Amino acid sequence: MSQKIAIPKSDLLMIANQALHDHDQYVEGIYATDVEEKNDVLIFKGDCFLDHQGLPTTKTNTVFNLFKFLAHELSTKFTIQEK
Repeated sequence: MSQKIAIPKSDLLMIANQALHDHDQYVEGIYATDVEEKNDVLIFKGDCFLDHQGLPTTKTNTVFNLFKFLAHELSTKFTIQEK
């Protein structure tokens, strides 16, 4: 098993947002605003594009899938650096 690289949240978010932008399912306006780590899995957060009633929109599923992609791809490579 390879060793993960410990990096600050801000750097991890830059990498994540570039990966989102480069993904073929990317939709304008989707970006990660925060990340946390639980049980060695990176959990990315951002706007879920809910409507005014708090219900999912067409972008909601795309956001979920892209954040899942980030968790899958980046959790094996990075860990959040402790301050």
